[in-house]
Amino acid sequence: MARHPRRKNPALFTSPTMMLVLGVIFGITLLITAVLTFIVVRDTVRSWGRNTGGETTALDITPPATPFPTLPPDTVLQSGPGPEPVSWDGKSRMNILFMGLDYRDWAVGEGPPRSDTMILVTIDPVTKSAGMLSIPRDLWVNIPGFNYGKINTAYYLGEAYQTPGGGPALAMQTVENFLGVEIPYYAQVDFGTFVRMIDEIGGVVVDVPEEIRIDLLGDGQDTIKTLEPGRQTLPGEWALAYARNRDNGDGDFDRARRQQQVILGIRDRVLRFDMLPTLIARSPALYRELREGINTNLTFDQLVRLAWLGKDIPLESIHQGIIGPDQTEIGYSPEGLWILIPKMDLIREVRDDVFSTEASIVPVSTTGEANVTELAIQENASISLRNGTYVPGLASSTSNYLDDQGFNISDVSNADELYDLTTLIDYTGNPYTLQVLAQLLNVSPERIINSYDPNSFYDVAIILGSDWANNNTLP
Repeated sequence: MARHPRRKNPALFTSPTMMLVLGVIFGITLLITAVLTFIVVRDTVRSWGRNTGGETTALDITPPATPFPTLPPDTVLQSGPGPEPVSWDGKSRMNILFMGLDYRDWAVGEGPPRSDTMILVTIDPVTKSAGMLSIPRDLWVNIPGFNYGKINTAYYLGEAYQTPGGGPALAMQTVENFLGVEIPYYAQVDFGTFVRMIDEIGGVVVDVPEEIRIDLLGDGQDTIKTLEPGRQTLPGEWALAYARNRDNGDGDFDRARRQQQVILGIRDRVLRFDMLPTLIARSPALYRELREGINTNLTFDQLVRLAWLGKDIPLESIHQGIIGPDQTEIGYSPEGLWILIPKMDLIREVRDDVFSTEASIVPVSTTGEANVTELAIQENASISLRNGTYVPGLASSTSNYLDDQGFNISDVSNADELYDLTTLIDYTGNPYTLQVLAQLLNVSPERIINSYDPNSFYDVAIILGSDWANNNTLP
């Protein structure tokens, strides 16, 4: 298969960015709970107003002064071009990529925003379970069509080059290829919407584990605040500053833990019974204020069902995962940028744990064999094939075999020494290529070597050993 030229990343800004928003899944639950109330109120308000003993409990619900805005079920809350909506049967697992964006990049003329927060949320309606996987923004991955880059630049590149579906679609495709998990849906929310949602529910309760200094939006020393350890209620601006802080603990990794803490705090606050009357009364205003700050390819009907499903998922059935320091190692890009190099075997373990359910302790497989092969071909890794045996023509015949499988063999030569066992060396991070090659060539795990070198002439090296010479299925 011929190697296709890849567009190179343009010069990307490297100044520190500010995390704009997180917790969109339960923020959307808040929005939809408010918006839907007047549609479903005639069927449900009576049940809210009664206790199990049949006595009526008074609910102070003030009718809104303005009519409630209704939407067709297939309406997509997406302000501009983006990924097409995907049908959902209400029973299949739903995977949604939630992104927080830094619009300050756009405001100061640096181009479209980058994603500063990525959280993959999975929801299983059958087992009533869910999972959250936080993805660090400095992760070094293959961005389809743009070679390798930090994962947070995928959104920027999709917007800057106006690729099909824009930034959301390219970010979804990048994460999907990286994790081997189908991601048909996305949602993003801006800073003002996040703060507004938190303030609307009266703040979010978090248990601060240790003293932490936070920096509110704005300039000057007055924006620096200190949170003491303990359980406390934070308003929207403080909750945002708490979640975006990168100066404590493990930096981005510790920030990811706080983000998930705030998400669950929003969930707890929204799903409390005593919040419903307030949301009911405020629903028209909330609809008008918040709908402009949320973009998603989920339809209104899907959001309705998702909101009602979310309230039935118990806290103990929400699995939390972070791609953290154990799953990555620090490195530098060819341009000298500080990056995180993924350890794919360990990342897959975290992924499978997040996607597991109460009904099964065994990690759930999220991608089939055919899909793995397709992902390997999409990586389009350039491969150097070397003969480490005395068998003449072994590398040439193996090259023809792998070329027929769709791989990009860029070099065929002899190895510098003899090898008893066939060995795979990955220089630039190609997990699916390694997985498929290992299966085709019967390579044992201990002979798969990660040797990151962004300046390597090739992405992957295959050194054929005597084991392949003596036991292969070549014609």
